[in-house]
Amino acid sequence: MIVLAAETEEINPLVPQTAEIVVALITFGILYWFVWKVVVPRFEKAYAERTAAIEGGLEKAETAQAQAAAALEQYQSQLADARGEASQIREEARAQGAAILAEMREQAQSESDRLVANAHTQIEAERVAALSSLRSEVGSLATELAERIVGESLTDDERQQRVIDRFLADLEAHDSGASH
Repeated sequence: MIVLAAETEEINPLVPQTAEIVVALITFGILYWFVWKVVVPRFEKAYAERTAAIEGGLEKAETAQAQAAAALEQYQSQLADARGEASQIREEARAQGAAILAEMREQAQSESDRLVANAHTQIEAERVAALSSLRSEVGSLATELAERIVGESLTDDERQQRVIDRFLADLEAHDSGASH
């Protein structure tokens, strides 16, 4: 009879039955509890890991950027030091070059002075030798000329020397008088 009564009642498909509502609420509760206890902590954990990874990546990027800036600064400092050192080396090389050039000039000047002094000494020696040779030649020519003028032989050395000395003295006196 109950079955008949239920059969006689019309079932509305839009209105859920009480047993279905209870089963749905229990299933929803179990599902809610499962999601709350299992799925949400996993999502929270994944979210926290992702947040940590992103923040760690940002920190790593900032650290890398800071290291790159420090490396750039160090590189620029080393480059400036290298340029300064290169400039100092160039200046030292210029100074050494100037010193070497001055030393070479000094050596060349001293060599030139030595050569000039040697040349003067040689010229003076040649002048003295030429004067001596010239005096001897002039003396013999004077003796020969005097012999021709006087008509007698001047073979006596003492007499010959006197004639030569007198002739040279007259010649020097005549040259000194002519140069004034």
